[in-house]
Amino acid sequence: MKKATSKKGMGFKAAQKQIAKRQGIGMERAGAILAAGARKASKKAIKANPNLKKVSGMKKKMGSK
Repeated sequence: MKKATSKKGMGFKAAQKQIAKRQGIGMERAGAILAAGARKASKKAIKANPNLKKVSGMKKKMGSK
């Protein structure tokens, strides 16, 4: 049996653009909103999506040196 593959999630820039469009705000502010959401992500969410570790401030949360 083949293992079920999950769909690839939306990238940071695409999500940022979507937030900016929906809320009618600039890209810089949308990026800040997106990053804040990434920092609030649970350890389970980070394990499912390791790209969240790339957001600045995540290493502090993960307990890395």
